[in-house]
Amino acid sequence: MTVIGKIIWINGPVVKASGMAKSKMHELVYVGVEELIGEIIRIQGDMAYVQIYEDTSGLKPGEPVRGTGQPLSVTLGPGLIGSIFDGIQRPLNKISLTAGAFISRGVKVSPIPLDEKWHFIPETRRDKVKPGDILGYVKENDVILHKIMVPPNVSGKLIDIVDEGKYKANETIAIIEKNSLKISLTMIQKWPVRIPRPFKNKLSPRIPLITGTRVIDTFFPVAKGGTACIPGGFGTGKTVLLHQISSWNNAKIVIYIGCGERGNEMSEILIRFPKIKDPYSGKSLMHRTIMIANTSNMPVVAREASIYTGVTLGEYYRDMGYDVVIVADSTSRWAEALREVSGRLEEMPAEEGYPSYLASRIAEFYERAGRVECLGKPDRIGSVTIIGAVSPPGGDFTEPVTTHTLRYTKVLWALDTSLAYARHYPAINWITSYSAYTDIIGDWWSKIDKNWRQYRENAMKILQREDELREIVKILGPEILPPEERLILITARILREGLLQQDAFSEVDSYNCKEKQVALLRVMLRFHNEAEKALKRNISIEKISSMKLISELIRLKETYRNNQVKEILKWEEKIKSFFEKICEE
Repeated sequence: MTVIGKIIWINGPVVKASGMAKSKMHELVYVGVEELIGEIIRIQGDMAYVQIYEDTSGLKPGEPVRGTGQPLSVTLGPGLIGSIFDGIQRPLNKISLTAGAFISRGVKVSPIPLDEKWHFIPETRRDKVKPGDILGYVKENDVILHKIMVPPNVSGKLIDIVDEGKYKANETIAIIEKNSLKISLTMIQKWPVRIPRPFKNKLSPRIPLITGTRVIDTFFPVAKGGTACIPGGFGTGKTVLLHQISSWNNAKIVIYIGCGERGNEMSEILIRFPKIKDPYSGKSLMHRTIMIANTSNMPVVAREASIYTGVTLGEYYRDMGYDVVIVADSTSRWAEALREVSGRLEEMPAEEGYPSYLASRIAEFYERAGRVECLGKPDRIGSVTIIGAVSPPGGDFTEPVTTHTLRYTKVLWALDTSLAYARHYPAINWITSYSAYTDIIGDWWSKIDKNWRQYRENAMKILQREDELREIVKILGPEILPPEERLILITARILREGLLQQDAFSEVDSYNCKEKQVALLRVMLRFHNEAEKALKRNISIEKISSMKLISELIRLKETYRNNQVKEILKWEEKIKSFFEKICEE
């Protein structure tokens, strides 16, 4: 590195430097005598504006700016799983050991353990290799088999590869020759965070991401490789819902990005996740989790880099052929970082002070989701699913961040303040929420139950009709309604309390497998069908509404575990026999 410029102006996290004519946009630079990490975000002649990802207090005009000639990048390789990084991929656990509880300015620690040896098993002996080809495998932990791949920008003749054995991540494991130039490959790759990793083809997302949350999986599902947003006001349960999705989804890798939220929320994950068993592997959740923590007490502009760091890590594991879920909490705080930097640059503000390019930045982030055919051999398919929480002030969904996010995501899980205050968890409003993947993944659900689509449509009709009747009931009372409409209210209550409402702290109810979800829905609709028949046989609605059977149906979710689906389905015959007995009387 050489000194290529000097600071001439400082404005919070943004500095202006002269002598930067040879620099490039988004180049990684080190600022000041303490070498604070920064990134060039604007160039005007020989002047460059740098946003600094650390505390800038104490910086002075005249201090040096050193360029690296490289863009802001992440380090990829074995040892990432189970780690917690800040917004620019500095490992917080290692920093705490070397620098104490607080991050020292200018501290630099490798995100990958370079002193640890990994048991490498070579896979290929082909003469020629292309981008994405798998060279071999490393067992990262008991859950993840880490595939060592040829970098996306490398190809040529494989002239040497090491034998099976233990090697450090930065040791040479293969040598590739191209145009008489020999390239040494290690287990480590570097990739710019703002450039999406390449792939062969983008595929249609046709397989649902099972989260274990009934209102999501059954009514508003998201597909693997899809996008979803969770807007909601303060106290509506965004963080708890994101924790649940991170805990129980059926993806292979989870990347949790704490973007500007309170530190205690990330601390809760660090405490809870090691204790929770993954329902698919039986191991600790940390065996498949990476955390990016840029909390509210950390540098604001580092939030802007944190989501790019997270999605690049996700694309790396996607290229191995894994399904990855990226959870961002919350993109509103990320947008606030954009707004602050834009203000420091004295740019013309757009709506509510956000920069005019807010929409394009949100689009760039969500466009990196997808289910793809990966580069290289052997053939494999991977996916990145992005779920972003939005924190609109006062729960106003018309504010810019929410509005633009809804333009680029295909699933809306709208959190409702009134439901949250009524202790209805998850507080997803079933009237305003939607999913554009329902029809696409219907064939997959039909393999679980061929009538799944019909069950869902019938249940939604009942819930929507209840919503229409709600105002009439408030004013005149339910007695004014005909028996058929009063039955709608009874069944809707069963669906709301017995299916849509879920207990995140219950061992039985916290996570529901796909078979249990369909079984509960099927049984509750069977009650509605049998009750309709009973009404036609002149059974009074008062008698139906006073049945003990109703409360028993609501409690089915807590009575039976995931391995007792057959016991739940037996209630269909119980319901039929129950109504036949009443009609005979």
